[in-house]
This record gives sequence, C-alpha cells and structure tokens, in this order.
Amino acid sequence: MRQIAIYGKGGIGKSTTTQNTVAALAEAGKKVLVVGCDPKADSTRLLLHGLNQKTVLDTLRDEGEDIDLEDIMRLGFGNTRCVESGGPEPGVGCAGRGIITSISMLESLGAYTDDLDYVFYDVLGDVVCGGFAMPIREGKAREIYIVASGEMMAMYAANNICKGIKKFADTGGVRLGGIICNSRKVDNEYELLKAFAEELGSQLIHFVPRDNIVQRAEINKKTVIDYDPRAKQADEYRTLAKNIDENQMFVIPKPMSQDRLEELMMSYGILD
Repeated sequence: MRQIAIYGKGGIGKSTTTQNTVAALAEAGKKVLVVGCDPKADSTRLLLHGLNQKTVLDTLRDEGEDIDLEDIMRLGFGNTRCVESGGPEPGVGCAGRGIITSISMLESLGAYTDDLDYVFYDVLGDVVCGGFAMPIREGKAREIYIVASGEMMAMYAANNICKGIKKFADTGGVRLGGIICNSRKVDNEYELLKAFAEELGSQLIHFVPRDNIVQRAEINKKTVIDYDPRAKQADEYRTLAKNIDENQMFVIPKPMSQDRLEELMMSYGILD
C-alpha cells in the first residue's frame, strides 16, 4: 500500500488534480482510499457526485467516539473509499488537528486494509502548520507530489513545501515523488517547471494542460474520466496516474533560496 500526500499552494487545483488522478487509478483497477485533509471537505466531492459527506469531526461531535467505519467512509467512483476529515467550528481551534484526529480514527477502525493499493491525502495549503504537516511529519505518507504552476506564488509555495519534506526526511522517511504542473498557461510554463523540478533534484512527473472540460465536469459534480472518458483531458489524467504508479524516483529535495527562485523565473522570462 502506497501512501501519497498531495500538497501545493491554496487554490492551485490540488483537490481537482487528486480526484481526477484517483479516478484514473480506479479505472485501471486500483483500490484507493482518499482522505480529505481540508476543513472545506471538498476533497471527495467529484468522486461522490457532489454528496455532501459528513466529516469525521462532525460525526465525532454529533455521535461521540462510538462510531463505525461506515459512519465516516463512503464509496465513490470506481469503488474509491472516501473520507473527509473536516475541521473545527469557524474561529475555534486548529484545523490541522482534524487531520491528526481523522487519521488516528481511521487507523483504529481498520480503514487501512491489506487490499488497498493507494491512500491519497489531499492536504490544505502549505506545511507551516504542524497539523497539516502531520502526514509527512509522522511518516503516514511516504510519497509527496506537489501541484504547482508557472506562477511565482505557486512555485514559492512548492519550494517551501520542499523545505518541510527535507526537514522530516530522516525522521518520517518521506520523499518527493515529483512536481505536477497544473497549467495556468504561463509563458514557457513547461520549460520553467521542468527546470524547477530538476533544480530541486526531482522531476516534472506530468504537465497537465489547461482545458475547460475540467470546469464542465466539476459543474456536473464529476471527474473528467467519469464525465467524458473519451476526452483528451481524461487521457492526461490517465498519463499522470500511470506516471505515479510506475514512478521509481523518490528524493530528498534541495529547496532553493528566494533569490535563486527568482533568478530561475527571470531566465524563462516570467519576471519583468
């Protein structure tokens, strides 16, 4: 069972990328558990066709700790197993604690069964909060993929996440599997992200082009593979899933300085 965490800047498309990748893996016959680690609880929405799934924290608040796995897990597209951690009430407590509570609860309820091929953690934003760093800090996820684009702040966040991976590489055994480019049609984006990944000592695992069919599928509460399996964009997610499935390159990243990051972007004509 491979445990994978997907990180990246807020709004970069982590949840969309994760769910479409999981759909492709499920289509290929893989058994996958998705653990949403965002208080918005939108990490499984497309796999569940829009079902507003009750989160682990909401279930604990309403029903106490005497709950069964069926109370917090739903089956989605391709029999993917879907869980949402949830978060505290707005303005109260640390959202990162929801991740810690959820993973502990899933472990105690036997969610991590031997027949699973993958567990995907879709993690909110950056790793500056200890709770959100939990999947890598405690070795729950050994593989990290970072979703980025050719935009400055997306690359800044990706570089910052690499600092977190490096910090916990020895204690948690975590490694970077690669950078996923979720294209924003920035100038020279492919070349920039490829150079960025290589400078980190990693690889550009796949370049996902921008296509409005992704938005159309989301409006219909589906992944692209579910919405239109013959679409070209569906093949892009199949390729990404295949690249992850066959990946053998796992590294301790070499994050760069802010000056070097800006220098890299300038060399591709991104900064004026």
